[in-house]
Amino acid sequence: MKVKAVVVVDGFAPVTVRTVDIGSSGICVMSPDPIQVGVDALLRFNLPVEGSVTAIEVRSRASYCILSHGDFKVGFNFLNLSLSGMTQLAKFMR
Repeated sequence: MKVKAVVVVDGFAPVTVRTVDIGSSGICVMSPDPIQVGVDALLRFNLPVEGSVTAIEVRSRASYCILSHGDFKVGFNFLNLSLSGMTQLAKFMR
C-alpha cells in the first residue's frame, strides 16, 4: 500500500511520509528524515476500504530505521489500534 501518511512525534513538527507496507500489527514508511528507534509517534493515514476512504489514527512505536535510497525506511508497531481501526484494516487486507 503506497499512500501519503503523517508521522507526529512529540516535540517535533509533523512529517509527511509515504507508506511502503502495512500489516495487522504495524506499518513501514519512507521518511525524508531519520526517526529514532523506540520513539512513540502518532500515525495518520487513509485506507481505501470497500469503495470509500477510511482515516486511521494510531499510536505506534518505531522498531527500525534504515537508510534506503536517500530516504529512511521506518517500521512502526501499532500500540493501541482501536477496534474500529482493526476492523477497517482487516477489511482492507482481505
